[in-house]
Amino acid sequence: MSTGTTVEPGDNAETAIPELVIISGMSGAGRSTAAKCLEDLGWFVVDNLPPALIPTMVELGARSQGNVARIAVVVDVRGRQFFDALRESLADLEARGVTRRIVFLESSDDALVRRFESVRRPHPLQGDGRIVDGIAAERDLLRELRGDADLVIDTSSLNVHELRAKMDAQFAGDEEPELRATVMSFGFKYGLPVDADLVVDCRFIPNPHWVPELRPFTGLNEEVSGYVFSQPGAKEFLDRYTELLQLIAAGYRREGKRYVTIAVGCTGGKHRSVAMSEKLAARLASEGVETVVVHRDMGRE
Repeated sequence: MSTGTTVEPGDNAETAIPELVIISGMSGAGRSTAAKCLEDLGWFVVDNLPPALIPTMVELGARSQGNVARIAVVVDVRGRQFFDALRESLADLEARGVTRRIVFLESSDDALVRRFESVRRPHPLQGDGRIVDGIAAERDLLRELRGDADLVIDTSSLNVHELRAKMDAQFAGDEEPELRATVMSFGFKYGLPVDADLVVDCRFIPNPHWVPELRPFTGLNEEVSGYVFSQPGAKEFLDRYTELLQLIAAGYRREGKRYVTIAVGCTGGKHRSVAMSEKLAARLASEGVETVVVHRDMGRE
């Protein structure tokens, strides 16, 4: 395989390198569902492939005369002794000029415990200990890989259909956009989103909750949004943070990162964060960034 964008098989015919997605994450977080979704979208999916064989799989795909143009590989702790080879394989792919994306499936400890208990199966790393011991060991093992992931999906509160919808939103397009952004409003009192790349705190803006006529509404309401952006610093913050995101987005593109989740928080995730998320998403969309807005905690109070 050459170091450019093509490989040279034995007959010296140049063939395009396949797209590569590596699916990993916590056991019980939905790796199989994510893999099945890509398979349904036409990807060639290999489950539990030893990481040392990933470069070989890519090379075989490159020699398929276009029949295997997109490859997804599921890598997890079931590989045991093979998992340590993943870092070496990733370095090998980079040296060969292969563009790879890592999708990491995350979930809370509570959700994972419930899922393992519901199917009455042990965690693959718990040994003679408890399920939580296996989860802790796996988190430690996957910590570095999670940090390198291009896309982190928290499935703690997602069902199978919602996870498939998230995968479809990221991979179903005919043409891969330069950058996709998810702008997520949330309430700090319900905890930080674990899949956030960037976190914005809107609690410096006066809370519409304390305005009786605005309290029943959300940040989607024009009166609430108008109140939020009439407060000192709100518009300036939106302007300056948008400029900062332009700088960050340019860096993400240079580094090949195609997905970013921006979490915008206020106390309850109902007023300020919702209004700010809507405006921020509109600014990003106007800059050519494909943007999805999610209001995680709206209606939760």
